[in-house]
Amino acid sequence: MRDPGLPSLDQLRVFIAVIDHGGFAHAARALHRTQSVISYTIANLEDQLNIALLDRGKRKVTLTEAGKALLADARAVSAKVDGMRARARALGAGLEAELCLVVDVMFPMCVLVILLESFQREYPTVALRLHTEALGGVAQMVLDGRCQLGISGMPVHLPDHIDRQLAGHVTMMPVCAPGHPLAQVDGVVPTAALREHLQLVVTDRSPLTSGQDFGVVGLRDWRLADLHSKHALLRGGLGWGSMPEAMIAEDLARGRLVRLRLQDGNALQYPLYVIHRADNQLGPAGRWLKEQIQTIDYTLPHGAY
Repeated sequence: MRDPGLPSLDQLRVFIAVIDHGGFAHAARALHRTQSVISYTIANLEDQLNIALLDRGKRKVTLTEAGKALLADARAVSAKVDGMRARARALGAGLEAELCLVVDVMFPMCVLVILLESFQREYPTVALRLHTEALGGVAQMVLDGRCQLGISGMPVHLPDHIDRQLAGHVTMMPVCAPGHPLAQVDGVVPTAALREHLQLVVTDRSPLTSGQDFGVVGLRDWRLADLHSKHALLRGGLGWGSMPEAMIAEDLARGRLVRLRLQDGNALQYPLYVIHRADNQLGPAGRWLKEQIQTIDYTLPHGAY
């Protein structure tokens, strides 16, 4: 038995059309060809592959078992070629092949999912690289050119060639576990009481804010590399700290965490900025994403984080 030959893309698409349109005649009309050309193309494809794809013994053409298996391959090849052509058109029009976005850990993940769902629909050919960083880490990645666009938190000193625009605020809630001593305080928790207990703090891995503290009041603190570790330790009763409201909404509702009333206020508005290098202009996808970030409505129901 000879080895299968190399089918053409046109043969595969005719094969797909015969199945999708329910026969040779309907495929011929859909592809604006004669029925004899469709039949000849399928016969050549079967000869190339050295296998019968269609059962012509019935009134309606049906797939053989081999045809069923190879139809999925034909669809995959056709889709890959279509995707390649779409990307080539986009690149020819100046669209980025890839976009790197770095996001502050305090940015609500549920909002990010909605944002990136829209991005995928709008720019399906653009590959996305996503990073999350704390404090100055976002600005550092944009400053170094590793990411074209960033959603940064607390303002840090940046060079003039970094463009920064306010894009909203995230509400930060001071919380602890229900079994923590601070949860037993009736009413406002004095600052002196806060200082006596371990505070959990997300640390910065960049040099931009090295040695600077934001919102640290405890005499004892643990510095954590990521927000999810802080969340887990808070729920475990190991300390107190502030968390994004969207991330702990379910914990508060279910009593896994309790909100602390502080002398300086019960919540902190954590600013968010959209940043990019002004000396490296964003492409169409980057500009679109930047505009979407600036119009986010943080009052929308977030659901689970």
